[in-house]
Amino acid sequence: MEIYLDNSATTKCSDRVIEVATKAMTQVYGNPSSLHNMGMNAENMIKKAKEQIAKTLRCSEKEILFTSCGTESNNLAIKGGVYGNPRVGKHIITTAVEHAAVSSTMAHLEEQGYEVTYLPVNKEGYISLEDLKNAMREDTVMVAIMMVNNEVGARMPVEEAGKLIKECNPKTLFFVDAIQGYGKYRINPTAAKIDLLSVSGHKIHAPKGVAFLYMKQGTKLATQLHGGGHQNNIRSGTENVPGIAALGQAAEDIYTDLDAKVDKMYELREFFIQEALNIGGIQINGRHTRDNAPHIISMSVPGVRSEVLLHALEERNIYVSAGSACSSNKPAISATLKAMGLSKDCLESTVRISMCEYTTKEELAELLDTLKELLPMLLRYTRR
Repeated sequence: MEIYLDNSATTKCSDRVIEVATKAMTQVYGNPSSLHNMGMNAENMIKKAKEQIAKTLRCSEKEILFTSCGTESNNLAIKGGVYGNPRVGKHIITTAVEHAAVSSTMAHLEEQGYEVTYLPVNKEGYISLEDLKNAMREDTVMVAIMMVNNEVGARMPVEEAGKLIKECNPKTLFFVDAIQGYGKYRINPTAAKIDLLSVSGHKIHAPKGVAFLYMKQGTKLATQLHGGGHQNNIRSGTENVPGIAALGQAAEDIYTDLDAKVDKMYELREFFIQEALNIGGIQINGRHTRDNAPHIISMSVPGVRSEVLLHALEERNIYVSAGSACSSNKPAISATLKAMGLSKDCLESTVRISMCEYTTKEELAELLDTLKELLPMLLRYTRR
């Protein structure tokens, strides 16, 4: 039996998504910019996807812009936002635990002369709203806070943050990386005062290579890709119709019966944590409660290096991850875990278990049984 527990890295495409993408590739394959019927049919698929996505966010279809991946959405939001609003200032606020697609972009902007304030997190991976308030300035052009941390599942207080930001400085843009939060929470960008929000398709059973950026109407973004003026001249390039159509279907599907799906994942998460803590040597990082996201569990086994445990489980056809898969295929010390103050042993011995709505209790039970069998042997070997 193959047990896939690396859904925060990527998910399997659903059957309905594959059907929609196949139709776009084999039947509706015109260029959406062409004026003939084949082009118009392709354009209609894009319009439908926008409608499907906008419905999940309770926003206008005009506020959805398609990109190639979460990294591009993040870069477009951050660079486009700060470059497009130069008069506001050159100060940016973000957190110490952002995904590399955000943190690396911030490092680039620092090289360009921008000042970046990094909010610390507590031992559970959460920021303080008081720290955010104290960091706000008149020249703060953007605040970038992820909705859900991709490594430990900490669910940041983005709704409260949005209101605070706009009270302190209405001109400050609020960008939320919702790549791990979309499809796990109901999101209303308008109510949360969010100006920009990124989502990636392959985290919700759509293919890799397609994503979107929510952009509140009236938000100024500097163009990053120049060309034929596609998507209101913000992101030029022929649209990936099969990917976009698939993403629209995936968005509609993931929000159908969402509460039941999320409750199931929380029950599985609670089951695993309770049982894992009864196994000697295991530490669960972050909050054990429903404050955390339903699908992510961060587990450390001090004394067993993460890559050793990962490959030992792989030999049993159980797939988890060590750190963020989007950064590199080479394990490195996690900035998130470091910011949370984990010990050196834990920093070197953490794996991430991430579920989706298709994960079963039987799969987690098999993982637990395998850990009970493997860990005594791995710990004895390491101590030698």
